[in-house]
Amino acid sequence: MHLQTDVCIIGNGVIGKVAALGLAQAGVRVSLLCGSGTPASGAADAPWDVRVYAVNHVAHALLSSVKVWEALHADRIAPVDVMDIRGDGAEHPGHLAFDSYGARVGELAWIVEDANLNQALDAALKFAPNVRMLHGRAVRLHTDAEAARVTLDNGDTLAAALLVGADGAHSWVRHQCEIGMDYRSYGQRAIVTNFACEKPHRGVAHQWFTSEDGIVALLPLPGERVSLVWSAPEQLAQRLQAEPLEQLAQRLAHYCAGPLGRLTPLQPQVAKAFPLALIRPHAITAPRVALVGDAAHVVHPLAGHGMNLGFADVAGLLKVLAEREPQRDCGDARVLARYARARKEDILLMQLATDGLERLFSSDFAPLRVARNLGLNLLDRLPLIKRQLISHALGRQP
Repeated sequence: MHLQTDVCIIGNGVIGKVAALGLAQAGVRVSLLCGSGTPASGAADAPWDVRVYAVNHVAHALLSSVKVWEALHADRIAPVDVMDIRGDGAEHPGHLAFDSYGARVGELAWIVEDANLNQALDAALKFAPNVRMLHGRAVRLHTDAEAARVTLDNGDTLAAALLVGADGAHSWVRHQCEIGMDYRSYGQRAIVTNFACEKPHRGVAHQWFTSEDGIVALLPLPGERVSLVWSAPEQLAQRLQAEPLEQLAQRLAHYCAGPLGRLTPLQPQVAKAFPLALIRPHAITAPRVALVGDAAHVVHPLAGHGMNLGFADVAGLLKVLAEREPQRDCGDARVLARYARARKEDILLMQLATDGLERLFSSDFAPLRVARNLGLNLLDRLPLIKRQLISHALGRQP
């Protein structure tokens, strides 16, 4: 078959699905190229998904605008009211805290499971106008002045005014467009799993920066439950993966026994690991192509905003497409240039911030350790700068 559409989206994750819904609701004809995987269960009684996202206000607004936020299982969403950040060192421990009251918002963020998001998105896509779901694998991409043309593994071809690459860190679309990138491995893996906690977490997201063990984060889940994201050095990560979760809980007691008490692994007892790297593509657009999400940038998860950058990409792309002149189609070069300009500062700031913090806190140089902890304490006493930081973390409308 030879198909035509306004926008073709390659990538069947959260970001690609949100982009498809947003474009369709704006009256754009969309073809979403889906994989063949089985969707995760987001049922209200399903086991807790170990992959969660800290959704900020820009992402919340986008999900609300496409009528997905209201469709999520609300009793599986946990608001974050306080962010409590601690450095290492016994003599000069660093401490920095943000709270929703000081930020003048109801919540700082919301912790949402990947399965919960995907189930709501899949349900919305079934009834979305202007969306065509295609199953197959793209094997060839050719762009010209008229369209981006994709050939599928079954021989079908698809012509689109705009191709959106939402296909992750190892983006096939980015590779086909010959967009170069800078890559830096952090020599770490993110170990993720869930625990029940003995004491109520009270909506506090805890994070500990250490030079030896990496970065430990415990995020609130509904009830007395927390989600672990431990960005651990490679050798430690291998040990954490190999040992029982009860032993992992004992390791965590060093950090969280005071605020959270004893941790107990949630069923099913499973931990997953994701290698961590910084990926900086040299461009997020090419002729007739726009990249979003991890295809456009991969950052360290210490700030919890990698997914939020992707949501902001989608919001930015929707905005420039909605504001384009009537004579310009979705893949017009000037429209894509506006998208690239709109996203440049936000992406660069997050890349510099996350990479810089990882470098700063991974050093075991004693004077630097003292200085960085003193810096946290000083920042905690500067309300104006704290408000500026938290305003950026909440998300700025593109």
